[in-house]
Amino acid sequence: MRGPIALHDTTSADHDTIELLLDLAFGSGRRGKTTYRLREANSPVPGLSLVTRDKGVDVSGTISFWPLAIGDKRSPALLLGPLAVHPDRQGLGIGLSLMQEGLARARAQGHGLVLLVGDEPYYAKVGFAKLPEGLISLPGPVDPARFLYLELTPGALRGVQGLAQAPGLAALAVPHAAQSQQQRCEA
Repeated sequence: MRGPIALHDTTSADHDTIELLLDLAFGSGRRGKTTYRLREANSPVPGLSLVTRDKGVDVSGTISFWPLAIGDKRSPALLLGPLAVHPDRQGLGIGLSLMQEGLARARAQGHGLVLLVGDEPYYAKVGFAKLPEGLISLPGPVDPARFLYLELTPGALRGVQGLAQAPGLAALAVPHAAQSQQQRCEA
């Protein structure tokens, strides 16, 4: 692959090839990860799913962004991921190009906050930092050192706290009576 990296909007025809790339990049166990739980009852944000293509491997890179609602206030945010680059095309700037374009589009659409679970040194290249512990949780286990955020709008994280989930889901809470019952059962 030589020359500038051409980015394309993802189409429905890319679905199977993207799934193969994701299996190649992350293994078939990827579907059991917490971030996949957030994608199951959700749809990617229109205009923010991108791919790179080249003749040697077809889809050589992919990125998507998913809407989230956080806490009781249902504060909006995006979940970046998955971001994947074909192993034969890594180190060529594909992932960085996908992130830069995706984040620029998200900013242009008016989104203020982006979350992800990933390696801070890699994602710091576009401004991601470790999320302050205890501020936002996900519906499953996450290594706090890998839970990252980026404010596309300065101050977008201010006042945001609670459980992140797909915006169409009802807020998850344990009713008081059920909580009392659960405590008795655990005692």
